[in-house]
Amino acid sequence: MVKAKDVMTEDVATVRGSATVADAVRLMKLRGLHSLIVERRSDDDAYGIITDTDIASQVVAYGKDPKQVKVYEVMTKPCVVVNPDLAVEYVARLFGQVGIDRAPVIKDELIGIISLTDILTKSDFLENPRVAILERVLQEAIDKARSLNASLGAEAQEVQDAWTEVYEIEAELAFCKGQTPAQPNLESLNPAAALVTA
Repeated sequence: MVKAKDVMTEDVATVRGSATVADAVRLMKLRGLHSLIVERRSDDDAYGIITDTDIASQVVAYGKDPKQVKVYEVMTKPCVVVNPDLAVEYVARLFGQVGIDRAPVIKDELIGIISLTDILTKSDFLENPRVAILERVLQEAIDKARSLNASLGAEAQEVQDAWTEVYEIEAELAFCKGQTPAQPNLESLNPAAALVTA
């Protein structure tokens, strides 16, 4: 499973909230970037982000002087942050739900930035779509649970744990497909389970 830390960009440009938008634009041009992370003032402060879209829609569109507008006036703070261990599928879903295309990657401190471009160009979603992997893992879990059931009996804790794993994989698969997980049908997967729950 590809995680945010596997595709993120580690070289992150930051700017102070008190800097001018003109300073931010110069830094963006110099580094060839579309966004800057706004530095925290202290350890208990939140990170912010300023993007080229923020500048275009809040400064350029209204004819404001970028040398007079401060970064803190147009930035988003607090901004959405991503855990480095989050799978890229969930990062993409998060971005879609909140309508953003990039976010800082934080684990105690700023360690990178991840964008939709990173996900599309650096992850393996073309070769290994998550749904196909989960379907294969689900079938293997079902086969394992049935095998344990045949050898140990439906009442064995190891068998019950194996079926619980099956149901958890089914729920994750339903989530990835955008479906509501169905209640587990114990009888269809494990006919002996009906005896245990009866």
